[in-house]
Amino acid sequence: MGLAEVEATARAAHTGQTDKAGRPYAEHLHAVAEGVRLRGGDVEQIAAAWLHDAVEDDRLSHAWLDEAALTRRTKDIVLAVTKRSGEPPEEYAARVLATPGALLVKEADLAHNADPARLAVLDDATRTRLTAKYARMRALLGLDAGPDAGPDAGPDSGT
Repeated sequence: MGLAEVEATARAAHTGQTDKAGRPYAEHLHAVAEGVRLRGGDVEQIAAAWLHDAVEDDRLSHAWLDEAALTRRTKDIVLAVTKRSGEPPEEYAARVLATPGALLVKEADLAHNADPARLAVLDDATRTRLTAKYARMRALLGLDAGPDAGPDAGPDSGT
């Protein structure tokens, strides 16, 4: 499956889904994929960026991912960044760190999630909670404290 097909699949899977500010969720996916590209990510990581929330948000099933015409590495990255219900953040971070290529995807995701322009449209309590959540995950992953986000705006679903 080429990148254009992966993008189309991800966009279709998230049709109708919006972020916390009511923006189309595909804007977040595009920003994360672009963030991976700008950070030097390869085709497998960019594909994983497009799909990074699809299984977690129940937009695509684990069975779909198993059968998809994607490389094993792309599938492993998607699974690594897919949070599991009730999973402690430390376990999640350990899985991301243990999976080759996943840290770059998660870094781009966190950078877009923590973009101050995106967070500014949220109420104070939500903004404060998410800012702390993203900072904690960056620390667990050994990333610098500041977001390195691009100009795309609109908070995601908090994933």
